[in-house]
Amino acid sequence: MTSRKSLAEYHRKRDFSKTPEPQGGRGGGPRGSRYVVQLHDASTRHFDFRMEVDGVLKSWAIPKGPSTDPHDKRLAVPTEDHPLDYQDFEGVIGDDQYGAGTVLVWDSGTYRNLSERDGEEIPIAEALARGHASFWLDGRKLHGGFALTRIRPEAWLLVKRDDGHASSAGTPEPGRAKSVRTRRTLKQIAADAEAARKDRQRADDAHRHGTRS
Repeated sequence: MTSRKSLAEYHRKRDFSKTPEPQGGRGGGPRGSRYVVQLHDASTRHFDFRMEVDGVLKSWAIPKGPSTDPHDKRLAVPTEDHPLDYQDFEGVIGDDQYGAGTVLVWDSGTYRNLSERDGEEIPIAEALARGHASFWLDGRKLHGGFALTRIRPEAWLLVKRDDGHASSAGTPEPGRAKSVRTRRTLKQIAADAEAARKDRQRADDAHRHGTRS
């Protein structure tokens, strides 16, 4: 069960009467097995890498996105823990809310912990606490070994392992990205959200007009 404490920062930053983001609270599949990469068209467009650890999504903002080239060392800035529900979130966060902008699910899948010390597996939470975690991704777009390494308190590096899934042409192209969930682009997600907003507004206007009649 996700503790209130672990999501306190997430809840503090959001007004759930205004943002479509999930508050959290659902269960889910096996703990520590899923990951998601979301493209976030906020004030600065970036990718968010999130992985299930101890009932929450440990999260990092990756300005340039993950790369399949082992020579690319991608900066990953840790952000607040997110609820498991966020794995499926896609939509538009309003202009007056934290993280305002459109969110698209760029990749999703499962991961296997590869972290070890002296030949013994280290739990992923412990590996992250120590500052270095290795894992294998089985996603729609990303595959193979990756590692997250802390280089400063607020800065990590996400690096692809040199394995059979490595490629020198693995840099995401945000402008052409499509959701692995809905096949929509950022523009289409934003347009759908605006159409839904107008439909709600018309329904509210009709309700108020009917009430006054």
